[in-house]
Amino acid sequence: MTDYKPNEIEKKWQDKWEKDKIFESNMKSEKDKYYLLEMYPYPSGSLHMGHLRNYTIGDSIARFKRMGGYNVLYPMGYDCISQ
Repeated sequence: MTDYKPNEIEKKWQDKWEKDKIFESNMKSEKDKYYLLEMYPYPSGSLHMGHLRNYTIGDSIARFKRMGGYNVLYPMGYDCISQ
């Protein structure tokens, strides 16, 4: 097993995602649109396994939809709009 070198491997994938614009949504795209909303992680308590579960589910769904050809808008924290 090789050592995990985060400065190398994470930079490699971040550069690829930036180049491929994997996390950008194009509102004028001809692709079917998919909007996925997650609640903002409130800092009122300690992190626990429920956080992992909730955000892993959202990440998985967004990735699945992108792989299926959808134009995905996946913001975090817009659970209300104040005027």
